[in-house]
Amino acid sequence: MAKHTKTNAMRILDKEKIKYEVHTYEYDENDLSGTSAAEKLGIDPNRLFKTLVLRGEKKGIVVCIIPVNREINLKAFAAQIKDKRTEMIHVKELLGLTGYIRGGCSPIGMKKQYPTYIEKSCLDYETIGVSGGMRGLQIILDPRDLIKAAKAEIIEN
Repeated sequence: MAKHTKTNAMRILDKEKIKYEVHTYEYDENDLSGTSAAEKLGIDPNRLFKTLVLRGEKKGIVVCIIPVNREINLKAFAAQIKDKRTEMIHVKELLGLTGYIRGGCSPIGMKKQYPTYIEKSCLDYETIGVSGGMRGLQIILDPRDLIKAAKAEIIEN
């Protein structure tokens, strides 16, 4: 899979003149986990981040970016973003809300700019990876550039 399509996420990074690398891998429909992607790419799972789309009671749709080997604490996340509670959206809503599908949801270039939060451990690394906007495609970039491109706020998870 050497050739890949320019995704919306890549077009935005190009427009912002943000440097990034594209890494592709063969994915398995039955295992779209980030830990599987990290293993196939030979990347430390602490450096590969997944994009979660949630619904807050007061804030509505919000995006959370955390390492692929971590789970989100919904109650703690809600408290950090000053909401009463949050819950994961149903997978059927993902494409309509973001323009992306499960296993290929990038925090960059969604249909709408939702409030976005990233786990502070991203700053522990020179580069991190996030979905490039399609299954089997990861973008590796400086976490500060990701924060800028995704208009993300740093949180603790």
